[in-house]
Amino acid sequence: MPTVRFLLPDGAERALEVPVGVSLMEAARQDGIEGIVAECGGGAICGTCHVHIQKECFDLLEPAGMAEAALLQIVPDASETSRLSCQVIMTDELADMCVRVPAEQLTV
Repeated sequence: MPTVRFLLPDGAERALEVPVGVSLMEAARQDGIEGIVAECGGGAICGTCHVHIQKECFDLLEPAGMAEAALLQIVPDASETSRLSCQVIMTDELADMCVRVPAEQLTV
């Protein structure tokens, strides 16, 4: 099973096994990763599961859809590798990916 490393705002790192086909948000919520609020439960309508994807893996992802791209315009601490973790579905290609959780999420 592919592993993802979550870098937390306090400097801690948590590695999770994420099954292929499962979103990063789902895996993070199931394992209690702090900072992944996910208020909308994966509907890409709240922006509270924002993460920064390591560049090498970011380049492997499909581009963000219109709704996600609009939310990424207003999330705190946005970067060129920002994505909503509910929209990042695990694949074997993404194994060993590193994801940084921002210190602040969008409040809705």
